[in-house]
Amino acid sequence: MVTLTDIERESYKNSPVHRLDPRVKLLFAIAIIIYVVSLPRIHEENMVRLFAIEVYLLLLVLAAGLDLRYFFLRILAILPFGLGIALIQPFLRPSFVENYTVYPLDLPLGLSITYEGLAFGSTLLAKFLVCITAIVLLSSTTRLRDMVVAADRIGIPREFTLLLSMMVRYLFLFWAVLKRIRIAQQTRLFDIWNKDVPRRWVIEQVGNSMSSIFIRSYEQGERTYISMLCRGYGSGHEKSYYRTKIKTPDVFFLLLSAGCILYIHLYV
Repeated sequence: MVTLTDIERESYKNSPVHRLDPRVKLLFAIAIIIYVVSLPRIHEENMVRLFAIEVYLLLLVLAAGLDLRYFFLRILAILPFGLGIALIQPFLRPSFVENYTVYPLDLPLGLSITYEGLAFGSTLLAKFLVCITAIVLLSSTTRLRDMVVAADRIGIPREFTLLLSMMVRYLFLFWAVLKRIRIAQQTRLFDIWNKDVPRRWVIEQVGNSMSSIFIRSYEQGERTYISMLCRGYGSGHEKSYYRTKIKTPDVFFLLLSAGCILYIHLYV
């Protein structure tokens, strides 16, 4: 079974990608996402460009020496969200297209598949895949604490980094709380897929578990924040521990990545 600790352990490996400055990796991921999103919604060369960028990201994964099992499991866990959106696009008619080409298929409920909708759905899914690959690569090669500090240093608003830092600090704690709740439910023979139990009662129990975690997180967050204020949090001293500078390998990586993106855009 893959746990959060196993996934986080990947970011502690030693490789050329892991040793890059967290700010550089964060800017790289943001640049990839911005470029991918800015590509035309329907274009014949979209898929080739997206495929080339995906190959480049996978080469970085191999260079980082990441466990491919954990890497692809994380992508597969997120992929259904984008897949669900992309699957309905062929049955819709995008508002930015004037003329449609309908496939000669006899579908129930008066549904029809258009060439433009199918092309838009395919492009949307490919963009989603490239974006989550970049994000998973970033999170797999950068420690969570370093990622939060890097976001703060490149100018991301303090409110966002504060929320992210709180999530990072207590993500593993509440995962442990959830595991304890699940073990307690299993010892009482609770099974969410048990067909002999009314579904309404099962949903109520799941809702009670979620409410319990929410209340615990609220109480823990309030206690922690008060304790932090009592210890002088917010005076600016929490930023003093991160003073590394951009080095030559970081600049080389940025130039190489920018060159690859520019080459893909112009010649692919």
